[in-house]
Amino acid sequence: MATKGRTARYYAENAEARKKRLEYQKEYNKSKKEKDKRVELNKANRSAGTYGNGDNMDMSHTKGGGIVKEYFKKNRARNGSNGKSTKK
Repeated sequence: MATKGRTARYYAENAEARKKRLEYQKEYNKSKKEKDKRVELNKANRSAGTYGNGDNMDMSHTKGGGIVKEYFKKNRARNGSNGKSTKK
Protein backbone atom coordinates (compact mmCIF):
# COMPACT_ATOMS: atom_id res chain seq x y z
CA MET A 1 0.00 0.00 0.00
CA ALA A 2 1.28 3.45 -0.90
CA THR A 3 1.92 6.01 1.78
CA LYS A 4 -0.56 8.81 2.26
CA GLY A 5 0.13 12.13 0.60
CA ARG A 6 0.57 15.39 2.49
CA THR A 7 -3.08 16.41 2.21
CA ALA A 8 -4.40 12.99 3.22
CA ARG A 9 -2.13 12.97 6.28
CA TYR A 10 -3.29 16.45 7.26
CA TYR A 11 -6.97 15.52 7.16
CA ALA A 12 -6.32 12.21 8.92
CA GLU A 13 -4.70 14.09 11.81
CA ASN A 14 -7.13 17.06 11.98
CA ALA A 15 -10.67 15.89 12.59
CA GLU A 16 -12.17 19.39 12.67
CA ALA A 17 -10.58 20.33 9.35
CA ARG A 18 -11.67 17.00 7.85
CA LYS A 19 -15.25 17.61 8.96
CA LYS A 20 -15.22 21.13 7.49
CA ARG A 21 -13.81 19.84 4.18
CA LEU A 22 -16.39 17.06 3.93
CA GLU A 23 -19.21 19.54 4.53
CA TYR A 24 -17.84 21.78 1.79
CA GLN A 25 -17.43 18.82 -0.60
CA LYS A 26 -20.99 17.69 0.05
CA GLU A 27 -22.33 21.10 -0.98
CA TYR A 28 -19.94 21.45 -3.92
CA ASN A 29 -20.90 18.03 -5.31
CA LYS A 30 -24.57 19.03 -5.18
CA SER A 31 -23.99 22.11 -7.36
CA LYS A 32 -25.55 22.27 -10.82
CA LYS A 33 -22.10 22.61 -12.43
CA GLU A 34 -20.75 19.43 -10.84
CA LYS A 35 -23.92 17.45 -11.52
CA ASP A 36 -23.78 18.45 -15.19
CA LYS A 37 -20.12 17.44 -15.35
CA ARG A 38 -20.88 13.99 -13.87
CA VAL A 39 -23.80 13.51 -16.26
CA GLU A 40 -21.61 14.39 -19.25
CA LEU A 41 -18.83 12.00 -18.24
CA ASN A 42 -21.21 9.16 -17.32
CA LYS A 43 -22.96 9.53 -20.68
CA ALA A 44 -19.62 9.42 -22.50
CA ASN A 45 -18.53 6.44 -20.39
CA ARG A 46 -21.71 4.54 -21.25
CA SER A 47 -21.44 5.29 -24.96
CA ALA A 48 -17.79 4.15 -24.93
CA GLY A 49 -18.95 0.87 -23.40
CA THR A 50 -16.78 1.19 -20.30
CA TYR A 51 -19.40 2.05 -17.70
CA GLY A 52 -19.60 -0.64 -15.03
CA ASN A 53 -17.72 -3.34 -16.93
CA GLY A 54 -14.70 -3.40 -14.62
CA ASP A 55 -12.11 -2.27 -17.19
CA ASN A 56 -10.90 0.51 -14.83
CA MET A 57 -11.29 3.20 -17.50
CA ASP A 58 -12.68 6.71 -16.97
CA MET A 59 -13.61 9.39 -19.41
CA SER A 60 -11.18 12.26 -18.92
CA HIS A 61 -11.37 15.92 -19.98
CA THR A 62 -8.50 17.16 -22.13
CA LYS A 63 -7.04 20.68 -22.20
CA GLY A 64 -8.86 21.35 -25.45
CA GLY A 65 -12.21 20.44 -23.90
CA GLY A 66 -12.52 16.99 -25.46
CA ILE A 67 -13.20 13.75 -23.65
CA VAL A 68 -10.94 10.69 -23.93
CA LYS A 69 -10.81 7.25 -22.32
CA GLU A 70 -8.09 6.93 -19.68
CA TYR A 71 -7.06 4.59 -16.87
CA PHE A 72 -8.92 5.83 -13.78
CA LYS A 73 -5.88 6.09 -11.49
CA LYS A 74 -3.98 8.27 -13.95
CA ASN A 75 -7.01 10.47 -14.50
CA ARG A 76 -7.80 11.04 -10.82
CA ALA A 77 -4.18 11.41 -9.71
CA ARG A 78 -3.23 14.02 -12.29
CA ASN A 79 -5.72 16.70 -11.30
CA GLY A 80 -3.68 17.94 -8.39
CA SER A 81 -3.12 21.28 -6.74
CA ASN A 82 -4.68 23.52 -9.40
CA GLY A 83 -7.36 21.07 -10.55
CA LYS A 84 -6.49 21.61 -14.21
CA SER A 85 -5.99 18.80 -16.66
CA THR A 86 -2.47 18.24 -17.93
CA LYS A 87 -3.66 15.85 -20.63
CA LYS A 88 -3.37 17.22 -24.16
